[in-house]
Amino acid sequence: MKSIFELGVSEVYSILKDDLKLDDLPPLDAIENEDWGRDLLLSRLVEQPVDCLNQLGLTLMPDADPGDDRSDR
Repeated sequence: MKSIFELGVSEVYSILKDDLKLDDLPPLDAIENEDWGRDLLLSRLVEQPVDCLNQLGLTLMPDADPGDDRSDR
């Protein structure tokens, strides 16, 4: 599992847009270099169900153990 907090702006944007099919995001080029851009995207990712994030190999835990594949995180 990878912590969502280890993801960059473009990674989070891609997950939200491509994997989770959210279509109400601002254009990436408008937010990728803004201080608030990553926070906005992470807040949208945190709103998703934990089991959905787990299926994508992601966890909400701040420092995920790469060898830990438990789905209860």
